Amino acid sequence: MGKKDASATRLPVDQYRKQIGKQDYKKTKSALKATRLKAEAKKSSSGFKDAFLVIAAILFFVLCVYAFFYLNLSTELNLDVDVD
Repeated sequence: MGKKDASATRLPVDQYRKQIGKQDYKKTKSALKATRLKAEAKKSSSGFKDAFLVIAAILFFVLCVYAFFYLNLSTELNLDVDVD
């Protein structure tokens, strides 16, 4: 008897998950397939995107260091010239 009463009350989380599952069945199979393919494409392409961003960041950093040294070393003043 106690077991029967305990199964009748559900957690709100379980009820919410069940409602989401029912809504998912309402979608057409083609929409579900498109969503799944989109998610898989996003997962597989993230590796290339991350690698490209890391390489771009390293190149930008090297370029900034090069520009810093170039600007500092190219503006040397000629101290041997007397100013009257």
